[in-house]
Amino acid sequence: MPLVHLSHINKVYELDKTNIFQALKDVNLSIDKGEFVAITGPSGSGKSTLMNLLGLLDKPSSGSYDLDGHDVAHLKEATLAELRNKKIGFVFQNFNLLARTSALENVALPLIYAGVSRTERLRRAESVLKELGLGDKLQSTPSQLSGGQQQRVAIARALVTNPEVLLADEPTGNLDSKTGAEMIELFHSLHKKGRTIILITHDPAIANNAKRVIKVKDGEIVK
Repeated sequence: MPLVHLSHINKVYELDKTNIFQALKDVNLSIDKGEFVAITGPSGSGKSTLMNLLGLLDKPSSGSYDLDGHDVAHLKEATLAELRNKKIGFVFQNFNLLARTSALENVALPLIYAGVSRTERLRRAESVLKELGLGDKLQSTPSQLSGGQQQRVAIARALVTNPEVLLADEPTGNLDSKTGAEMIELFHSLHKKGRTIILITHDPAIANNAKRVIKVKDGEIVK
C-alpha cells in the first residue's frame, strides 16, 4: 500500500457566484514510503494547491486521499490538525521561525501540540539539532544564525515529531546557490535514512535532484 495515494482528486474554487476556478483536475498520484519525490511546475500550475492537499492544509472538492492507510479527504478540521501534527513535517521557503525564540525552543514547538512534557520536548529537540550539525547553536535565535542554519533549524522542527512525510515547499528559495546545494545534500542524507520526502519547487534543476519528478501543468499531472 502506498504511503500517499490520491485518486481522482479535483479542487474547485468559487471566485464568485458565477465564476469558478478548477485548480486541480482528476489528479491520481501514489508515493511509496521512503521515496524522494519532487513536484514541479510553473506559477499557477496547481502545485501549491496540490501541496496544501498533501499537507492536510486544504480539502479536495472531490476524490479520495489515503495517507498511511487513513482516508483523510473529508475529515473534520480538528482531526486533520491532529493528523497533520503526527504525519507531516513542513519545511517552508521563509523558515517561519519565531524570531525571539532559541533554536531549541523553535524545534520543540510542535511537540507542545502533541502533549509531550517539556523535559522530553527539549531532549528530542536537542537530539535532532545535534543530528543536523547544530549542537553548538541550541540557544541561538534566528537573527544569530545564517540562512542555511535557519533552514536546518526549520528542518529539525519538521523532523522532531518523527513524521511519515517531510513536505518541503521551495526550501532553497531564500538561499544562495552554495547553501541551497548543501540543503539538497541534507535531503539526500535524510532520504538515505528512510525518510519520505516531497519537495515542491518551480525550478527544474532543483527538482532533478529527487529520485522521481512529478510535473504539474494547468492543474493536471503531465508526463
